[in-house]
This record gives sequence, C-alpha cells and structure tokens, in this order.
Amino acid sequence: MRPEAGERDDAALLRAVGRGDEDALAALYDRHAGWLTVRLTRRCAMPDVVDHAVQDTFLAVWREAGAYRGGGDVAAFIWGIGVRRLIDAIRRDSGSRWRLPWRTAEPEAVVSAEDQVLVGIEHGRLGQALAELSPELRGAIEATVLDGLTCAEAAVLLGVAEGTVKSRCHRARVALRAALAEQQAGPDTKAHRREAWETS
Repeated sequence: MRPEAGERDDAALLRAVGRGDEDALAALYDRHAGWLTVRLTRRCAMPDVVDHAVQDTFLAVWREAGAYRGGGDVAAFIWGIGVRRLIDAIRRDSGSRWRLPWRTAEPEAVVSAEDQVLVGIEHGRLGQALAELSPELRGAIEATVLDGLTCAEAAVLLGVAEGTVKSRCHRARVALRAALAEQQAGPDTKAHRREAWETS
C-alpha cells in the first residue's frame, strides 16, 4: 500500500508530481505555499503580484517536476522557480507602482530549510556586516547572492538598471570585506585605527 501524499517526504512528492499525481502537488502546495508567499512578499509589496507568482510557481512545479533529479533540497528548487515567477509577474505588471521592502514584519508561516540557513547567516559575522550596509546595497547582494538571481533579473526585482545592480554589488562586496576584516581585527585594533585616523 502506498503512503498517503501527506506522509511522503518532499523528494518523493516531487517525483510523484512528475508522474502526474495531483494529490502530491496539493501536498507540496500545502507544505510550501505559506513560506513561499512570505519570502516573495519581502521582495514585492503587491499582494496580487505575489499571489499570481505563487500560483505560477506551482503550475511550473507541475510542468517541471520531471526535471528534478533529487540532487538538492526541494524547497530550494521551489524557491528558484518562485523568485523567477515573481520577476515575470513584475514584468507583466510593470505599469503599476510598487516598491520592495526588503525587511518587513513577517506573518506566521512554516519556516523552510533554506530560511533556517539564511537565519544562521544573518546572526553570524556576515549578518552583522550585512546589517551595516545601506538598504540599496543589501538588496542587491540579497537578490544576486542569497536569491541566486542574475544582475538582469535583480534589476527587474529592484526596479533599477542592470548597471546599477552591478555597481551596488561591487560596492557591497568592498564594504563587506572591510567590515569582516574589521570584525576579525578586534576592538583594540579598531580603536587604534580610529584614533590614528582622528589624529592624522
């Protein structure tokens, strides 16, 4: 007797979706639509656009499940589809005004494994350095590094030119390297450097 869809792990569900199992798709939707909506809402403040992107994501999962080879986390597979469907939705809705709050109050949702990794990053030394960046620089790094978008895709998401994304990413990397080097140097070295700068 085969297990019910709700009892199978994500990889098994995705393989079943690839074989045309609608119950498996429904189970994946129930498990992942909540956190996906939350994360996409951090990237776009328009609920209708986000809802459309979520629906498109699971339609794409239905169509593309056969491409999944079991080599990675299913949540990451879904996120990769979802963030690109959001970009497509933004392109379609480009006549509307929208802004991207990169950090907003977050509703209750199931936390994905990917988000748990990001929380670990945000609370470490890298997280401290990221927190010191301007919202524009942090947004560019989050889009291209954490979300894995190309500069062209990030430009659509951020509502700026592709060259601006590249410039912001460069400035962000320089600032992050300097901040991490300063953290590693310790408080005595930082104080000494500040004192030397103030007296020069």
